[in-house]
Amino acid sequence: MPAHHDVRREDVNAKRLGAVLALAHERDLRDFASFLLLEQLGPRTLQSLSLIAEVVHGAPTRFEDPARFAFAHGGKDGHPFPVPLEVYDDSIGVLRRALAASKVGRSEKLDGMKRLDKLTRAVEQGRDPFEDVGETIVRERALSHEYGGRTVFDGPAPATTRGKAPSREGKPGRGQLTLFPD
Repeated sequence: MPAHHDVRREDVNAKRLGAVLALAHERDLRDFASFLLLEQLGPRTLQSLSLIAEVVHGAPTRFEDPARFAFAHGGKDGHPFPVPLEVYDDSIGVLRRALAASKVGRSEKLDGMKRLDKLTRAVEQGRDPFEDVGETIVRERALSHEYGGRTVFDGPAPATTRGKAPSREGKPGRGQLTLFPD
């Protein structure tokens, strides 16, 4: 990892990030990737799940630029952009449903994550998906508020109860779903 905290262009393999973004935002690829996961997903959630799939199923040599994974859900300190809580919650929901289905012998959703990783690699190898990391950070920062983007520097979030994790004090959580419910 670099000694600096912020995510910079030189910290990220632009081709690998480009493959994830192409998969998430190009209509034909997005529809195919959603089919692999057996769900209808928005492009931003698919972007996060592509990076999660790479962490879960990727070969060790794929982790040369770990800063790239910050593009899954941002950072609580706002680097490279505020955490998009709606996307974060959607990602956890997909993973929770996949784990629950696998417990009853239906592993197609977990297999879908493996196929999503393979599809992302195929896009990287078969296309020229270089992405401007700086522009991506600017775009994600600008869109973050649309997905409930927050940092630790923001004021308290409005409390909701539907599907949210309780805080340590037993009060409703602040927009973070639990992966392992009680």
